[in-house]
Amino acid sequence: MFSVEERDLIRQRLLHLAEHDPAIVAAAITGSHATDDEDRWSDIDLAFAVSDPLDAVMHRWTRQMYQDFAAVHHWDLTAGSAIYRAFLLPHCLEVDLAFSPEAEFGPRGPSWRLIFGQSTPPPAATPSGQDEMAGLAWHHALHARISIERGRYWQAEHWISAMRTQTIALACHRLGLPTSYAKGAHLLPADVTEPLETTVVRSTEETELRRALLAAATALAAELTRTDPKLAGRLRPILTELATTT
Repeated sequence: MFSVEERDLIRQRLLHLAEHDPAIVAAAITGSHATDDEDRWSDIDLAFAVSDPLDAVMHRWTRQMYQDFAAVHHWDLTAGSAIYRAFLLPHCLEVDLAFSPEAEFGPRGPSWRLIFGQSTPPPAATPSGQDEMAGLAWHHALHARISIERGRYWQAEHWISAMRTQTIALACHRLGLPTSYAKGAHLLPADVTEPLETTVVRSTEETELRRALLAAATALAAELTRTDPKLAGRLRPILTELATTT
């Protein structure tokens, strides 16, 4: 695994390169380092404002990541006008570089520390996403049951686990914790997490999948009761039906 010294040196090198790249007009540190929550295992997260076409700049930076930093692989995630390119470096170090058009470069959350250049004001607050989390949860429950009935047991395991992820997100949202990637899960109280332990799928046997689906539906219903009692009342019969063996 990478060392803290190695990670910090690479971050400094990347910021130095950005500052001397005429196409990079601003840069920010994002992620845990921006909020002083970084630990031994944190990766590198940087955001760049680009004045030239993104494709050309990203191609050049990608070539440099492979040549100068021995990158092993990379992949992209798009968020609005920004493209996040995630690189895997030797010793399991992840480097996430976000490239945005200059006019749309700015914070999208609290994890932001401007290093040089200027950024745009943060966007107006968006809806909480609670409806989306609840919707994904019942969607996953439905498809878990259908997968079991079709005999697609690995697919059923996927949907049950995804259903648990949305239940965790709902609980985190209710308690004001980070909701994405289970980043707030370790801060949830035991009365939320202990029932979730029973939702873990222990094998791909049909009886085990049905058991785990019932546990996941029960945990989801309990969380919805805390989060949105009216919605819980409407969804509980559906969840019960999906988790009941016929």
